[in-house]
Amino acid sequence: MSLAPAPDYASGSLADVMPSVAAALGVPGLDNSLGIEPSDRAVVLLIDGLGSELLQGAADIAPTLMSLQSRRLSSVFPSTTPAGLGSLGTGSTPGVHGLVGASFLLPETGKVLHPLSWVDDPNPIAVQPEPTVFELASAHGLAVRAVSPSAYANSGLTRAVLRGAEYRGADTVDARVHETALAVVDRHSLAYVYWGELDKCGHVHGVASERWREELINVDAFVEQLLGRLPKDCRVVLTADHGMVDVSVDSRVDLDALPVLWDSVMHLAGEPRARHIYVRVGAEAEVLAAWRETLGDRAWVMSRSEAERLFGDMDDMLVDRVGDVVAVARDGWSLVSDRTDSFVSALIGQHGGLSLQELAIPLLTR
Repeated sequence: MSLAPAPDYASGSLADVMPSVAAALGVPGLDNSLGIEPSDRAVVLLIDGLGSELLQGAADIAPTLMSLQSRRLSSVFPSTTPAGLGSLGTGSTPGVHGLVGASFLLPETGKVLHPLSWVDDPNPIAVQPEPTVFELASAHGLAVRAVSPSAYANSGLTRAVLRGAEYRGADTVDARVHETALAVVDRHSLAYVYWGELDKCGHVHGVASERWREELINVDAFVEQLLGRLPKDCRVVLTADHGMVDVSVDSRVDLDALPVLWDSVMHLAGEPRARHIYVRVGAEAEVLAAWRETLGDRAWVMSRSEAERLFGDMDDMLVDRVGDVVAVARDGWSLVSDRTDSFVSALIGQHGGLSLQELAIPLLTR
C-alpha cells in the first residue's frame, strides 16, 4: 500500500491563520508565521469550500478575489468543516483540539458526536478545552466579534471553537456587510466572518456545475461590497476550510453491500471521503486487513497508529477519538453508507480526503 499524503502543516496551514492575524494585531505569545502585516484591526473571512484549485479554475468570474495578494496554504485532516474551524479557532491541529472529523466517537460517552448538529450535550468546553485565539485576543483588550448566520449562535461547534468572540447573527449579504463594518469600528478589533453558501451549493450541485459558478460570483460580489465598507487601514484576510471534489454515482463504494467490512465493527463515522472505523477490542488487525483487501486502490486504509500523522500534533488523551481503522477515499471515489449517513452519502460534492483539490486552500490578503 502506498503511503497516503498528509497536510503540509510545517509550511503553512489553516491552523496558522488566526494566530498570525492576532499576532499582527499585537496579541502576545502567538507566532505570526504567515507574515501578516501589522495593523490595529483585521477581518478574517472564511469561505466554506473555496479550495485553491477551484478558485484558480474559475478565476475569470472572481475578479475581486483574484485582485488580492495570494498564496496557498494547506487545510487540515480531515479536510472538513469541524476539523478546519477547530484549527482556525484554536490555532492547533485536529490532533490537539480533538475535533477529528465530520463525526467521530467520543470514548468517554461511547457515542458518535456529529459537530455540525451539536447543541449542548456533551459540553463543548469539555470536548474542546483548548483556549481559542479569540479568547486570547479578547484578554489582550481587542474587541473581538464573529459574524455568522443566526442559527449557529448557540451551537456546540460555535461554543467549542469561537468562544471569546461576541457573536453577531447576520443572515443576508447586506446584514453580513453591515455587521462586519460595525465589528471593526473600534480601533483595536478583530472580526471573523463565515460564508457557507458556496459549500452547500457544491455539495448539492457539484463544483463543476453552473450553479456553483453562479454562487462563486455571489461570493466575489460580497467580498467587493465588504472591501468597500471597511476602513482602509483594516487588514483583510480571506481563507477557506477545505476544497471539494465531485463524485459520480459510479464511483461510490457502497459499504452496506459489502458484509465482510462490517465484521467486528462497532461504529462507522466520518464522512464518505474519510471514514473512522471503530472495532471490537482485539479485532483491529482483522478489520484492517478486510478493509484493505476489499477496497484495494480505491482508498488508503490505515491503522490508527499509521493515521496519527495526518492529524498533526496528537494529544495522547485524544488519540482514541481516531478510528481503530481509518479509510480515506482516493482519486474520485467515496465510501458511502445509507445506514450511517444517507443524506451525506448521496451528495455530489464531497470533501474530507487528501487530494490537492480538497487540501489546498487560499490565503488572500489586503
